[in-house]
Amino acid sequence: MSERDYTLKEAMMFSQRIGQLSKALWKAVEKDWQLWIKPYDLNINEHHILWISYHLKGASISDVAKFGVMHVSTAFNFSKKLEERGLLSFSKRDTDKRNTYVELTDKGADLIQEMIEKYHDTPHTVIDGSLPLRELYGKFPEFMDVMAVIRNIYGNDFMEIFEASFKNIESKFSEENHILESKGKTENAL
Repeated sequence: MSERDYTLKEAMMFSQRIGQLSKALWKAVEKDWQLWIKPYDLNINEHHILWISYHLKGASISDVAKFGVMHVSTAFNFSKKLEERGLLSFSKRDTDKRNTYVELTDKGADLIQEMIEKYHDTPHTVIDGSLPLRELYGKFPEFMDVMAVIRNIYGNDFMEIFEASFKNIESKFSEENHILESKGKTENAL
């Protein structure tokens, strides 16, 4: 067993601090997220699955579960509900009959694009809470330390998908006169 270079008290305090902060932040994020998706009759898991499917064209249910940080059965069951609404389609691959894959339908892609374009139609306390830092530093917080911890927990591929999803938004949407608009129907790709 290797010798620790931290104290048990220090570790416990860090764990409790990050737990309390994460819970407080999650409550605000959850409220903002629910207000954003409410007009579309989606819950957070359903929206997250659509969001992942938007960025990972042809993702397996296992990929959705991994990147959505949810159990595989949760990913499958909510994906089934989205399929029933015509927002996702299921498929098997000729080269991989064991895994089930999901892909956004045109209706699902249109819904995600509309939701992104209407993002600012609802209040966002997390953005409001971050504005003083943006004003002070000229940018929103980047959470590099937190991203490093998440990378160490979930791995590089998790963070690659995380970053690629934002590049995808950057390439597919533009802002004019404080209005976010799709640059046109393009293929989902990472």
